[in-house]
Amino acid sequence: MTNPMTSRRSVLTSGAALAAVGFVANPALADVSSGRLDRHYTKHSKHVRLTVLGTTDLHGHVFNWDYYKDAEYDDKAQNDVGLAKAATLIKAMRKERHGEPILTLDAGDTIQGTPLAYYYAKVDPITGGATHPMANGMNLVGYDAAALGNHEFNYGIETLRTFESQLNFPLLGANAVDPATKRPVFQPYVIKTFHVGMGRTLKVGILGLTNPGIAIWDKANVEGKMEFPGLVEQAKKFVPEMKAKGCDIVIVSAHSGADTSSSYGDALPYPENAASLVASEVKHVDAVLVGHAHVEIPQRFVQNKHTGQQVLLCEPYYWGMRVAVMDLVVREVYTKHGRQKWALVATGSQLLNSNTVDADDKVLAAVQKQHDTVIDYVNSVVGTSKEEMPAARAVVEDVAIIDFVNYVQADAVKAGLTGDDAKLPVLAIAAPFNRAASFKAGDVTVRDVAGLYIYDNTLLGVKVSGKDVRDYLEYSARYYKQVSGTGPFTMSQVTNAVTPTAPNGTPDYNYDAIAGLDAPLTYDIDIAQAVGSRIKNLAYGGAPVTDDMMFAMAVNNYRQSGGGGFPAVSTAPVVYNRQNEIRQLLIDWVTANKVIDPSQFASVDWRLVSDGKVISVLPD
Repeated sequence: MTNPMTSRRSVLTSGAALAAVGFVANPALADVSSGRLDRHYTKHSKHVRLTVLGTTDLHGHVFNWDYYKDAEYDDKAQNDVGLAKAATLIKAMRKERHGEPILTLDAGDTIQGTPLAYYYAKVDPITGGATHPMANGMNLVGYDAAALGNHEFNYGIETLRTFESQLNFPLLGANAVDPATKRPVFQPYVIKTFHVGMGRTLKVGILGLTNPGIAIWDKANVEGKMEFPGLVEQAKKFVPEMKAKGCDIVIVSAHSGADTSSSYGDALPYPENAASLVASEVKHVDAVLVGHAHVEIPQRFVQNKHTGQQVLLCEPYYWGMRVAVMDLVVREVYTKHGRQKWALVATGSQLLNSNTVDADDKVLAAVQKQHDTVIDYVNSVVGTSKEEMPAARAVVEDVAIIDFVNYVQADAVKAGLTGDDAKLPVLAIAAPFNRAASFKAGDVTVRDVAGLYIYDNTLLGVKVSGKDVRDYLEYSARYYKQVSGTGPFTMSQVTNAVTPTAPNGTPDYNYDAIAGLDAPLTYDIDIAQAVGSRIKNLAYGGAPVTDDMMFAMAVNNYRQSGGGGFPAVSTAPVVYNRQNEIRQLLIDWVTANKVIDPSQFASVDWRLVSDGKVISVLPD
């Protein structure tokens, strides 16, 4: 049994914990237009401070534990992860602000992302009677509400509804609607009333918004059952309704990044990342807790174009690494008719770092048994590998471990083809989701395979032409920066190119290699050339690929539904769709075959070249 309840760091609680993470009392709120704020926000004060504590993108992390490494989580920045760590900070802030109105919110993506979450969705599913570990933990923390994330839909609506039923707080989704009525199928908002002294109340509305991309990314689970209109469009419907019900303050919890962009291109009429648009285009929104983008935004202000109000945005880092603290100060004012109301006079936010505090013992204890069960599961041996198979260089050379993924996918699709489609040559696509993944020579565990394929994607087969294959590869090759000469280069000099749709650099998961099953698909990627003309010498079984050749190509549901904007596959005829999860197919293949022999599927199918000459890329 593994018990990571004892941290490598000293125990810090309450004020000590807050000081250690750099908490500053009343950041940017020392003065307001009416003069100096009251030193303490007491029940007799003219000013009242609302504190909003926020997390987002927890992705199934409760413990500060890396199930893929079977060790305490760590990274280059010494971040810690997990709901239990965030709980310590949340409780400390509640103690610091005792007697004042406090909300605790989450901005989505809670039930997918770790083997812990996977186990209770698929192996011992909550639909069969288990309680989700995230429900166990989040109920103890005492959230007031959480927005739906797109990954909440990965395991199907039945699993999501079961999770919802296990929570002591509402899951909010104003833009998850019924296709016929266009009304939300989840609670769109919740209103909290705080008694703040002298008979006064402060009414706070929390609107939950999720991501329109769900319609693409989880098409198989939601098509015909739910639709996902834009965040701005739905906020314009429900914020006035909330104000009409007397809300003094409106907070939005949005599973949508702040910087407007869309990974799905023009496949949907609504932007994927629209939190800043909600702030600028919807009147009477006072603050937005931002999620989905996995970035840190300690404090940002967006001016509303209708009212001129500076709307506060804050996004804590993912997996529980940070907790957002958003302060909204209101002042008691009176109308000309003598009616008391609240005027928002100051806002500000900051992020608290989880890496200097111990995890909350109660949260750990509530999930400890489930955690131990999953550790035993992921460490179970399912086969052996004849050789070491690392993924570290998968973005600069064809490596056996990615060939393994493509082989299993293509083999499964070939076995499922029927009729004339069974005559098609079969290809498969795979991306290096985790460059840290590796099969060592010897035992291979569930953990090893899960660490290689970290997403809960399902497998499909689509019928594509030779032209489609070339176009797909050209699109994928945007991943590389344009360089000349043969090097040697570092990886960073040639990979993760900045594009209009990837301003922070193209992520590894949007670089797909294609391999053939019964014969090799070979090609060169000439990164001295401009984007769109990089694929050279494309051949199948040694013969040049012509535009009119036809193939069956194994793809994941994310790609087939338009994720990443890759061409052809989202509109190509589907010739295989059994809803098999790719990660489980990989585990099952190793279990059935016992031995992974790279010579069975590994070959040099693609190369990086510059003006036709193979380039040299140094090890990291």
